[in-house]
Amino acid sequence: MKILLVDDNANMRSTIASFLHSDDNEIIELEDGEKAVEQYENIKPDWVLMDIKMGKLNGLDATKMIKQKFPDAHIAIVTNYSDNVYRICAEKVGADAFVSKQNLYQLKNIIGRQAASSKWKV
Repeated sequence: MKILLVDDNANMRSTIASFLHSDDNEIIELEDGEKAVEQYENIKPDWVLMDIKMGKLNGLDATKMIKQKFPDAHIAIVTNYSDNVYRICAEKVGADAFVSKQNLYQLKNIIGRQAASSKWKV
């Protein structure tokens, strides 16, 4: 599975990449939403794991832009912000899932299922 991991914190990217590391996963790391939008078509990931708060373009706006251009894209918001307002915003922009960085085990379940069956069940 090809996973695009988008987070402005290099340590967090490393943590998530290590957590998801397997022979079956190819993980591409980017540090901001703008690059994710620019590179999505070239990378063609099975899943995008997107942080919310980032420099040039936040993850919610990047998610919205990717989903508008590629409606079948699978995007999980992975964030430290567990406020319900962020969860609602993520759903409105088309994110398929919302995962707290404190509960990364959910990611393995989410990326292992088809987007239709995993959508908003976490």
